[in-house]
Amino acid sequence: MMHSNDYDITFGPSFISDKSTNLYTYACHETERELCLMELTELFGHEPDGEDWLESEQWVDPDRSPFLSACIDVRMTGESIEEMAEQAGSIHLNNASFKVVCLKAGDRFSYEQSRGYERVVGRQITGIAQMKAPDVTLGMISTGGIWRLGLLHEPERAWLKHKQKPQNYSTGLSSRIARALVNLAVPRLSEVTLLDPCCGMGNVLIEAFSMGIAAEGRDINPLAIRGARVNLRHYGYDDNKVAIQDMNTLQGHYDAAILDLPYNLCSVFPEEEKLQMLQSLRRLSDRAVIVSTEPLREQLMSTGWKVLRHCTTHKGSFVRDIWLCE
Repeated sequence: MMHSNDYDITFGPSFISDKSTNLYTYACHETERELCLMELTELFGHEPDGEDWLESEQWVDPDRSPFLSACIDVRMTGESIEEMAEQAGSIHLNNASFKVVCLKAGDRFSYEQSRGYERVVGRQITGIAQMKAPDVTLGMISTGGIWRLGLLHEPERAWLKHKQKPQNYSTGLSSRIARALVNLAVPRLSEVTLLDPCCGMGNVLIEAFSMGIAAEGRDINPLAIRGARVNLRHYGYDDNKVAIQDMNTLQGHYDAAILDLPYNLCSVFPEEEKLQMLQSLRRLSDRAVIVSTEPLREQLMSTGWKVLRHCTTHKGSFVRDIWLCE
């Protein structure tokens, strides 16, 4: 499949060559908004600029985050739609077909207004207008009265297939939350190693592997490891990356770890076991994302962890605390 960048596109004198920028849009359910903002802040190094958009010179594949909905590789800016249309006259797509999409983010417009703006800009572009399956899709957005126009990248969201696992817990991490946790633990995709010492059915591992991250999973529960292996094989990943082991006896060191502390809705998780797991995690990794269903700040501090960020997610009355620590 060819992408917009594969075609011969001329942007004329308005092309921004000295300082490239990307405009990202994002969306989330209110129950996961804290996690969304926390994840995007780690990925981009700063908090989002608006309620549903952020601007960055840094490129992040919109498929990485479960919350990113689009990215515009900004080539032109203007203070009015008329100025935007005038600049669009310098875009020459030669024999490529195209369409212009006004994103539903930033400054809000009615459906009729958005379609009208698309036509105003699209009429000035040299190319073959085509709404269905065009060769090139151009995105535009207005934020605070400033318009931006450029190549539009939309996520394929292949990770959504991970929702239908052969094996799963009813209270297990969703593929969306698991993916966000991996991005918190490993915001930069370099040569890093990731540990999930209580991996359960492998939800976190599947998201990590799908992003090309070297990860390993352990769990003390044989049934969980059996289920994890089934899930990993289902998606074509190496099922030898998981093994039965108590994290307190695990040796070695990893760049990052994600620990979803065990919980039981019918009994209390012993405090001594919790502290021992946090101490073992401190020995195994310098950076960690820790998930709990109970307050944890004092225990984290007493076991040598520094809390960088904290948020909560909700699913009905079930609340998860998420701690990013080093």
